[in-house]
This record gives sequence, C-alpha cells and structure tokens, in this order.
Amino acid sequence: MKTVAFFNSKGGVGKTSLVYHLAWMFAEIGINVVVVDLDPQLNLTSFFLEDQALEELWGPNTSPRTILRAVQPLIDRIGDISTTEVISVSHRIGLVAGDLGLSRFEDRLATAWGDCLDDNLANSQDAFQVTTAFYRVMEQAVKQQDAELALIDLGPNLSAINRAALVASDNVVIPLAADLFSLQGLRNLGPTLRSWRSGWQARRQTYFQRNVQTSSGLLSIPSGLMTPAGYVVMQPSIRANYPVRSYLKWIERIADVYRSEIRDMPHLSQIPVPLATLKIYRSLALMAQEARKPMFELKPSDGAIGGHTAAVQECYRVFHRLAEQIAKACEVKLPNLELATNS
Repeated sequence: MKTVAFFNSKGGVGKTSLVYHLAWMFAEIGINVVVVDLDPQLNLTSFFLEDQALEELWGPNTSPRTILRAVQPLIDRIGDISTTEVISVSHRIGLVAGDLGLSRFEDRLATAWGDCLDDNLANSQDAFQVTTAFYRVMEQAVKQQDAELALIDLGPNLSAINRAALVASDNVVIPLAADLFSLQGLRNLGPTLRSWRSGWQARRQTYFQRNVQTSSGLLSIPSGLMTPAGYVVMQPSIRANYPVRSYLKWIERIADVYRSEIRDMPHLSQIPVPLATLKIYRSLALMAQEARKPMFELKPSDGAIGGHTAAVQECYRVFHRLAEQIAKACEVKLPNLELATNS
C-alpha cells in the first residue's frame, strides 16, 4: 500500500479538485485507488456523491457509513476501530467518505500524541491505537478495494487530525497558488513536517522497544516518513492586473523556498520542481460539476464542443503527465502506461 496525502495549511488552492481528478486518472491508467476524505468539510465526498447519496450516507436513523463510524469506538473509549466501509465509485475507485463529525476525534488525537510516550503502558497502548487509527482504516479499505494506492484529502490547517493523517502517509504532495500566501505557507509547513516526522520516529521506536500490544497483538505501525513528493502550482487566469511576469516571479520564489524548507532529503534531488503547473479550466470545471465527472472525460453530450474539445484533450494530457510524475516520486508502478498513453 502506498499512501499519498495532499496537504497545504492554506485553503483555496484547488487541493480537493486535484485529488478528485488524480483518482480518476490513476483509475484510467489502471491503478486501483482508495480515496480517503479526512477533511471535516468533506468537499471531496460531495465531489464523488450526489445529494441523495450523501443524505443516505448520513441517514439520521442509521450509523453513518463514513470515516466517523470507523473511529467512533475510539472516540467513545469502548474499543478499537470498527470495520471500514468503502463506497464503490467505479470498479477502480473506492471512497472512504468524510464526515462533519470527524472533528470530534480531534481531542483524542491531540492527547494521544503525548500519551504515546507515557510510562503507563495502558495509556501508551491506547494512545498508539488512536494515533494509528487512520492508517489502519486505510489498510482495511485498500484490502477491500484490492487497491495499490490511497489518496488522502486533508483540511487546510495544522490540526491533530492532519498530523495523524500525515503519520499515515508515505508521501506528501503540496498544492499551491502562485502568491505570497503560498510562499509563507511553505515556510511554515517545512518545520512542521520535520517536527511531526521526527516526533513520530521517536514514538515508533518507543512502541517497538516497549512491545506495546493490544488484545489482538501488535498494531500495524506506519513508517510516518511523510516524504515530500513535490508540489503542484495552480496557474491563475492571466488578467491585465496579474501579468505573466508577476506569476513567474512567484513561481521562482516558491521553487527556492521549497528547496530550502521542504525538500530536505538528499534522494529527492531528481523530483521535478514543480511536478506541474495546472490551468484553472473554469468553463470545463462548471461542465464537469454538472456532469459529475472529471474534466478530461467530458463529451460533446456534456457540452464540450468547439474550443472546449481541445481543452478537454489538453486537460487529459496534463493530468496524465502529473499522475506519471507522482507515481515516479512515490514509487508506484503504472501497469497500463503504454495503453493509457495511446488512448
């Protein structure tokens, strides 16, 4: 299982749309994917499911078929994670749906981080169960979906939920906008990732030294490397008051800050900077939302005619190349690459 988190502490950078389209592109290429919505705003879940399906998902008379149900026993302190439900979006895409109530897990996760190092074995055992909950939920989901890859959508903050999600992540992709806010966000994110990474390595070592076990034996413990896989820049629409030279200025400054603050591992020197710069296909995005499909799968029957046809083809090529780059950075084998490229 490869787990890839898409994370930026700043919102409004197209993160959820990026995860959505990459899930469909990896499926197109031939990779079975599990998409995990760990943003309590659950925008990604609403991308995949229509309103009626969402209402049934959170039905008032039933236990929610979401990530919340999986971790609810830990919130209530009555047991470990329950069976994870994976919603089939297509034969290659499974969804672990988000839930507004996931924020109730925040306090448990915040306390557990420190308690992993508690000298009291019972407290330490409980803390490791809580901290590794997301990782073990993903393991269940990947097994159910027979998937090779889990894509994780996170909220724009440095919360305990996001820390636990990143502990569960092999790699991190950072979506950015070409502006000062993204630049400053990178400066803040670098030290945070290093702190969380080193903090988890200390806790992981403690776990194995103490041989902390639950009633079912040793837990499945993630590596928590959070290896940066690169960043993606959302290219703004070129307007008279936002000239190309301004955009390029931020691109160059972001590259410098990424190299100094994020890419702090020697073996990352081969990763392109950035992974991609993506246009904001505004008209395609509206059509795709109406058709409930990715932009690169729009057809004339969806309204993609005339100049939109070329934009759809360009969008396909861009996301296909981005999926290749992410797969290379994260060491994910792409099985049907030649077939997908020719199509």
